[in-house]
Amino acid sequence: MPLLGGCDRQSGAATQQAESASAANSAEAAPAAGFDRSHRGSPIPDLTVSGLDGKPVALASLKGKPLLVNLWATWCAPCVAELPTLDKLAGEQAEHLRIVEISQDSGEDGSAAKKVKAFWESKNLAHLSTLIDPKGDASAKYAVTTLPTTIYYDAQGREVWRLVGGHDWASKQTGERLAETAG
Repeated sequence: MPLLGGCDRQSGAATQQAESASAANSAEAAPAAGFDRSHRGSPIPDLTVSGLDGKPVALASLKGKPLLVNLWATWCAPCVAELPTLDKLAGEQAEHLRIVEISQDSGEDGSAAKKVKAFWESKNLAHLSTLIDPKGDASAKYAVTTLPTTIYYDAQGREVWRLVGGHDWASKQTGERLAETAG
């Protein structure tokens, strides 16, 4: 399956929702930029986000096995479209791979947390959970302007690659890419 399109952060959620819905209904969604290895070997950034329960989670504390960090938003159609295949991957690879979803929905007043929690609870995702980053610190640390963006780390917390845009995580290409290490 080809890569799906992505949502840019500069246009804002309302504009992105309309454009994402249009792109999701189009058979000719724009291809994503693809796998980027230019950050290979970079450490997990010093970043703390929060769980749906409000408790802080430091990304660096998640080292120990390979880690896939997925930046997404509820208003981003390609982000939502890839959630089922990410959930399947999380279930199949639970012993060998940790997948962390980080919502980029904004709203420091608690509105992002409420929106993301309601959205997440409405999905039938048995293996994924999400973290919340209402200030957009993750996007800033990773210099991300397109959602979804997924960053893959080896067990030592060194970046192997990142993928800009949506992806079919059940594809053969996924297994090949996850076999890579930062080396």
